[in-house]
Amino acid sequence: MENNVSPSSSALPRRDFLKKTATAAALVAATPLLRTPVYGQNQAPSTGRVIGANDRIQVAIVGVGFGIGQNHLTGIHEKAGENNTKIVAASDVFNKRRNFAKEKAGLTDAEVYDDYRKMLERKDIDAVLIATHDPMHAQITIDSLESGRHVYCEKPLTRYLGEAFQVYDTVKKTGKVFQAGSQGCSAGGYGKCAELIKAGKIGTLVWAQAWYSRNSLKGEWNYLVENETNAENIDWERWLGPVKKRTPFSAEQYHRWRKYFPYCAGPLGDLAPHRLHPLMLATGNPEFPVRVCSIGTRNVHTDLTVPGTPEREVPEHAQLLAEFPSGLVIMVTCCTVNGSTPGLSLFGHKANLNIDATGGKVELVPQREFGDEIDPETITNLQPEEIRAHEKNWFECIRSGKQPNANIDLAIRVQTVISLAEMADRLKITCVFDEKTRKVSTDGGTPVTPITYGTLPQS
Repeated sequence: MENNVSPSSSALPRRDFLKKTATAAALVAATPLLRTPVYGQNQAPSTGRVIGANDRIQVAIVGVGFGIGQNHLTGIHEKAGENNTKIVAASDVFNKRRNFAKEKAGLTDAEVYDDYRKMLERKDIDAVLIATHDPMHAQITIDSLESGRHVYCEKPLTRYLGEAFQVYDTVKKTGKVFQAGSQGCSAGGYGKCAELIKAGKIGTLVWAQAWYSRNSLKGEWNYLVENETNAENIDWERWLGPVKKRTPFSAEQYHRWRKYFPYCAGPLGDLAPHRLHPLMLATGNPEFPVRVCSIGTRNVHTDLTVPGTPEREVPEHAQLLAEFPSGLVIMVTCCTVNGSTPGLSLFGHKANLNIDATGGKVELVPQREFGDEIDPETITNLQPEEIRAHEKNWFECIRSGKQPNANIDLAIRVQTVISLAEMADRLKITCVFDEKTRKVSTDGGTPVTPITYGTLPQS
């Protein structure tokens, strides 16, 4: 841990990051991290097909797990007529998932793949939806963008900070439409808050808060381990991807990967993005953080209540506090051992904004001192949070060329908060971030090398 904070260290430059990740990737040649794109080192990125307002968008899905991946595949297929889309291919390392894709989306054997890179060689794909576990987000996104495809990638943007900026740079370079899979951003309440703030309805924005809380007798993320889960049916090495800690095949880790640091930041990686994306969007001016601190705890030990269930590595409860250049402070609490949700609010000098759980209702509540200047207001019947609405927003922007609700500029700022929060907790420091240099230091000015694959034992 101490090796990550030293007077002589510095934030990982792009060239050194590529070198470091290439070394880690050598352990699994099938899925190296941030390798040369599928289409060759010297080949210019494909521009892809120009899609008109009435053209059908042909979609491929990578990751068809029984959670969000199957939700996307089923939903896009069922709404194909409404959105003028078609699922033309799918990829997953588990043969059971590939069979699901064939059954639910009417795909043939030739249209499902265990290697997404082979799938990207097809000429009939306009857009790629990525719903894999976190370590594969960066490479699949970059490969898809470089091959000329638009991308929807589930949250979090990436596993670590360095690769997040590589995704950001690739989106900017290719000009493709990128949507982060945080569907709250397509709920109307957050956009309405941004309008009210820009109109001066709450005065200077001071702070904001959000919660994402759950509780479970058997422990969060202890998903069912399916009978078919074995090394014969799953390409384990491909699934591990850039992960440095090469463990033997584990059905536990395959299904419950959110419990383990090599694959996820725990509540900070799974729950916090659901709140940070829409909350930062609601400010009307999403910023990079300048300072982040975080605390994660594990004191309930819910995994031990189920015989034979390994205990998680990640926290059961996590809180982050982020400061932004404008002076705004955001607090986010993510809990898996208590389901209480105090609410989601933005607090201004003159008034507050409260957003309901669906994102479809906003309350403007004046501060007592400004009651004569600002009238209370309740705005209802806004678009609630809904995954189909978020997918539709992506499709509409592919056709129009406009920026989607959870675009890359929002996603990179959110991921910076999340990654700094994970570093703050695991390294027990406060992280200071320089937006211009992309460098991290402690609050005392000591340079910090951002953690990545292989930095810590559990990575």
